[in-house]
Amino acid sequence: MWLDRFSAQSTPSATPPPQGRSYSPAPRRPYLTPGPGPLPPRPGLNPRSSSLSLVSPTSSTASLPTASRVPNDAGRRRQGNGVPPANIPDPLKVLEAIIGGPPRKTVSGQEGVAKGVPAARPVELVGDIDFRGLSLQAFAEAESDATQRISRVHTYSAQSVEEYGKEKDKFEDLHRSILACDEVLKSVEMYLTNFRSDLGAVSAEIETLQSRSTALNTKLDNRKVVEKFLGPAVEDISISPAVVRKISEGPIDDGFLKALSELEKRSRTINAKSKEQNNAKALGDVKPLLEDLINKAVERIRDYIVAQVKAIRSPSINAQIIQQQTFLEYKDLYAFLAKHQPQLAEEISQAYVYTMRWYYLNHFSRYQKALEKMKLHALDKHDVLGQDDNAKRAPLLSNSRMMPATHDAFSLGRRMDLLKNPSHAALTAYVAEEEKTTHYLEVPFRAFNLALIDNASFEYTFLTTYFSPVQNYHTISRTFTSIFEPTFALGQSLTKQLIDTTTDTLGIMLCVRFNQHFAFELQRRKVPTVEGYINATNMLLWPRFQLIIDQHCESLRRLAASLPNRPSASASILASSTNTSQSTAPHPLTQKFASLLQGILALSSEAGDDEPVSNSVGRLRSDFEAYLTRLSKGIGEQRKRDRFLCNNYSLVITIIADADGRLAEEMKSHFEALKNAFGDER
Repeated sequence: MWLDRFSAQSTPSATPPPQGRSYSPAPRRPYLTPGPGPLPPRPGLNPRSSSLSLVSPTSSTASLPTASRVPNDAGRRRQGNGVPPANIPDPLKVLEAIIGGPPRKTVSGQEGVAKGVPAARPVELVGDIDFRGLSLQAFAEAESDATQRISRVHTYSAQSVEEYGKEKDKFEDLHRSILACDEVLKSVEMYLTNFRSDLGAVSAEIETLQSRSTALNTKLDNRKVVEKFLGPAVEDISISPAVVRKISEGPIDDGFLKALSELEKRSRTINAKSKEQNNAKALGDVKPLLEDLINKAVERIRDYIVAQVKAIRSPSINAQIIQQQTFLEYKDLYAFLAKHQPQLAEEISQAYVYTMRWYYLNHFSRYQKALEKMKLHALDKHDVLGQDDNAKRAPLLSNSRMMPATHDAFSLGRRMDLLKNPSHAALTAYVAEEEKTTHYLEVPFRAFNLALIDNASFEYTFLTTYFSPVQNYHTISRTFTSIFEPTFALGQSLTKQLIDTTTDTLGIMLCVRFNQHFAFELQRRKVPTVEGYINATNMLLWPRFQLIIDQHCESLRRLAASLPNRPSASASILASSTNTSQSTAPHPLTQKFASLLQGILALSSEAGDDEPVSNSVGRLRSDFEAYLTRLSKGIGEQRKRDRFLCNNYSLVITIIADADGRLAEEMKSHFEALKNAFGDER
């Protein structure tokens, strides 16, 4: 930007810039004059390059030739004190040659042509002038503007020389700054050169890594191809270290079962491949290790099951908790043991059978002793229909188990509630021992058999779940029978003890119905192995029921046989029993018979044809009717005799009116017919 100031030294004039335009030392572009030749070159401007030109921050001066660099004060030394060089013509003379005469001083002191003075004629006239398509006025104005610009250039040049002299120090500082920039640019150039060399080395290393990466990719692809074919085969015969560690050292839990399943899967695969490929070396190396691992698993399973079986023999232990939380939860352990060591599994099974046999027998024996401590109503041979209530009882009643006769042996009463609203929970041994209330025989019978049925059902379900993978139905049934055989015998012994000496007809019938309900419940639970015990209990109850009915019939026959054949004697008996002479009121025996019949009919509402109830009730009814007929003969008048029979049969009908079932309807119809027969005759 300082080149224009160098060129301004060639003119002595120092004309200030025109008004309204900012000063700029940049050189003006020359205009062509209409003269015959081109304008002379600008004075004082050497055709050289300057180091003061604008340089890009990113460019380097290291490649510039030394000869082209000129010191900043070279032009000033050449020109010296503002004197124009000798080889340049005087600008005034040039102007006179163009406009034809020297300028005149005007009043204002400016140079110009005096007013009223004509301009001198040029020496040489140009004949062919190129107006460049302009009018004469426009061409003259253009020439005038060009002349003024040339004058201003000379003025500015002189002014630039003066300013350069004044700003010499600034230019020297600028020169030093440029030299410092050159040094910095040299270091930058060196840094870029080193960076280029480093970049080349990095590029070489990248190419090396790229070639290695290509080789690794090729190896990886080859490995994937091999693994695709070889991987499944290796996976099938290999066992992970985690599985080995879990089986050999880990606790028995769900993780152990998963590891055992994985071992079983690998074992099947290896055995199958061994049959297909007998000479495979990999299989030969793996099989011994696999056998050792299986033996270790068998050993740990044996110790675990034996420990659980021993825990059942601990005092006050609930075997069902152990069965649910240990045996059933890890039932696959026994299946694995039975597959690889069947003899050992059979021995452990026998140990379990013996343990559970002792467990159930021990606990039910204690339960039976607790039930035996309960107070029961004693019903014996004196509690039959034909027995006189005022008769002296046998000394057997002095037994602590025999309670005073505070009960009705022939009325069902609330005893039916136990059958209609059964409770799913049996009496505990503690409650049975502490019970102070007197009960009938069906209460201990139901409690013992309900507990027995529940435990038997659970045990059968456990056996079918735990041993079914290795045992069939018949084997499981034999195992169950072996476990519960002594317990079933204990239950039958209790039943015999309860019914052997009793004449409680309704109690026996309740036991029969309870036994039937147990049979239905076992069918619902799908436990067929207890059917033998149910049938054996029925074989104890039904004969005893018929025997008691026979005792009632025999007592009625004895009572009828004891009646005198003479009417007067029979009348005296009626009078003594009713406290009235020739009374037609129902006999007290009719009340007992009707209550007993109503209880039997209520308990037989759903009885089938295969039950002996119908025949037994028929025999009892016949003996009762025979007794009433013979008793009625003691009444002298036929009308009173018929009324007596009608009243007794009416009482029977009234008492059994609420009974339902086929047998009850038959009884109602029969006694209704008798009532009508004797009522019509009346």
